[in-house]
Amino acid sequence: MFHTSFNRPEEQPPDKQAVYKPESYRVASNPSMEQNGSLHVLFAGESQTLPNHRLGPKVYSFYLMHIVLSGRGSYVTEHERYQLKAGDTFLIRPNQLISYESDANEPWQYRWVAFTGDVADQLVALAGFQPTCEVVSLDDYTHTASSYQQILEAFREGHVTSSIRASGLLQLIMSDYGKKQLPEAQLLPSSSRAEQQLHKQMVHYLTSQYTHPVSIEHMAEAFGYNRAYLSRLFKQKVGMPPSTFLLNLRLDHARHLLRERPELTIEQVSASVGIQDALYFSKQFRKAYQQSPTSYRKQVLED
Repeated sequence: MFHTSFNRPEEQPPDKQAVYKPESYRVASNPSMEQNGSLHVLFAGESQTLPNHRLGPKVYSFYLMHIVLSGRGSYVTEHERYQLKAGDTFLIRPNQLISYESDANEPWQYRWVAFTGDVADQLVALAGFQPTCEVVSLDDYTHTASSYQQILEAFREGHVTSSIRASGLLQLIMSDYGKKQLPEAQLLPSSSRAEQQLHKQMVHYLTSQYTHPVSIEHMAEAFGYNRAYLSRLFKQKVGMPPSTFLLNLRLDHARHLLRERPELTIEQVSASVGIQDALYFSKQFRKAYQQSPTSYRKQVLED
């Protein structure tokens, strides 16, 4: 990986010498050498530093993010200087000249994770990091700090799935920060905006869950809203009840399977689109398209 040098404090008289936590350093790299284009965690680590331990000025070619567990320190970017304490997280952006140094009296302990990928810029923005403010603070940071440690342990384990686990944990970390940074206006949208968002969530729910035995009752329970209210809102926005939208969606996917998968039986097609009763499926298909599923398949295959 890389080596870190420590700047030790000047010797003090024995009766005035400060007592510091023992110096420690652990780091582990992603065992997977393949970097997919979306998100790739490079390495993770943790350290209890000595007083005045300094890194930089230097640049990195990747994102590097530290969460402070205890103690204090300073972080200096090209535009700002930050004084940091436990619960603060500072972000180092690629190709930015930075330096950071632990406090002389309360040297910090921190954990870090390095990452890159096509969605990295979007992730850090959603987490609340901005070029004008590269620090996010959490009052309760134990859960987030634990996710950093889990990435480190996953890499030390060296399992074939460690890279996948690390990417998932990093996204959870960014979600923790994003919840803290999300403006109140977004948490409490206006009535019309809330209804528009809820409408989109319902459409997404049905289009992603249509293969399962979903219902308006299931959706109401998932979203925490009254069944009648959801049905009324959905019909107002879409022009039909959720049940009709779901049936149309299933029948449309069934037509695709009938065309593209001739080896599937009618019962298998019906089950694949979330309708367990093949007779009911055939009846609804005929009602919608004026022919049976078997006739439709025969027609498209002959054409």
